[in-house]
Amino acid sequence: MSGTLHGKVAFITGAARGQGRSHALRLAKDGADIIAADICRPIDSVPYPLATEDDLAETVALVEQLGRRIVASVADVRDKAALANACDRGATELGGVDIVVANAGIAPQQSRERDRDAVFADVLAVNLTGVFNTVEVTRERMITQGRGGSIVLTNSTAGMKAVGGSSGAGIGYTASKHGLVGLMRQYAVLLAEHNIRVNAVHPTGVRTPMVVGNAALAEALADPSNMGNSISNLLPIDMLEPEDISNAVAWLVSDESRYVTGVSLPVDAGLAIK
Repeated sequence: MSGTLHGKVAFITGAARGQGRSHALRLAKDGADIIAADICRPIDSVPYPLATEDDLAETVALVEQLGRRIVASVADVRDKAALANACDRGATELGGVDIVVANAGIAPQQSRERDRDAVFADVLAVNLTGVFNTVEVTRERMITQGRGGSIVLTNSTAGMKAVGGSSGAGIGYTASKHGLVGLMRQYAVLLAEHNIRVNAVHPTGVRTPMVVGNAALAEALADPSNMGNSISNLLPIDMLEPEDISNAVAWLVSDESRYVTGVSLPVDAGLAIK
């Protein structure tokens, strides 16, 4: 454990598995205690299984094995009150919030949508409004604490170029991720006077349950009228590992990046310039 985040508390959404769990473990290894939140139930428009309470319990066990404290809650980022309760519960027990990783997101791209409008609305609700809710329930506490902090928004290469495809989900995904760039920049301006930095990380495809084994996404990717070859990487690698993104997050929340704010950081194997 490097101890670079010793004494810090990190609030992470979508922490039950995938990138969220990876971020929790990396920041715990660096010395942070963790407040973890995840929906832990399905969303009707999402064609792949979402995390479960057992997944969240596994994240808790893995963080505790690293000798760090963790407070986990089942909370939907679309439900601002539930998210606030999760944050408040963890912050009260662990001693505040210094780091926020707004990681929860969905990618329900599919070739045959039952309700295009509903899928579009769900993607924006989770990927954009959910991130807004996450920052909103943490920022006043961080300001009041007076000890600065770092907020990282999980974006995508779809926040840098139009790679989402023609489905309602794909259009919503690109729109939500482009919206996150504006959200990140605006919060960076608003919170700078409090020494709270706000940045975004933009991954290409990552080897997580949202991508691996997602038959609906695979079908959408194979459909040339939908997504086609729009998300192939420049470097000779098909997907990144969650740890590759966690490395970037760990840097963005550390003092090594203490003067970095308002930045979109691609971790994309060159996809954005292809």
